Amino acid sequence: MEQHTLLERLARHLAAGNPDDWRDRVEQAAGLIAIMKDPDDAMAEAGDGRVWRAMIDAALRERWSIGSAASGDPPGGTDEEGEIPLPPDSIGGNKAEWVHLHETQEKPK
Repeated sequence: MEQHTLLERLARHLAAGNPDDWRDRVEQAAGLIAIMKDPDDAMAEAGDGRVWRAMIDAALRERWSIGSAASGDPPGGTDEEGEIPLPPDSIGGNKAEWVHLHETQEKPK
């Protein structure tokens, strides 16, 4: 039996009504997996948080190898929300690098 990646299994689950369109759900699945990157208190008590984050990063790296070519996304992919295209040279060799902006985008009143 073929073993699918966590990302692919989740995308296939999200596309249950249209199983042939699972690749269209890869970015949505990646967003859900990204939410789980930081373990909650109960999870942290049960195991090593660094190992958990490394495992989540490994799962997220899979999105670069599936989905984007078939879905018509830009060659580098997009951010977690699927809003900002990322060209292949916008990130380093580690495809799990994420850009986090901490400045507010709201204008002062």
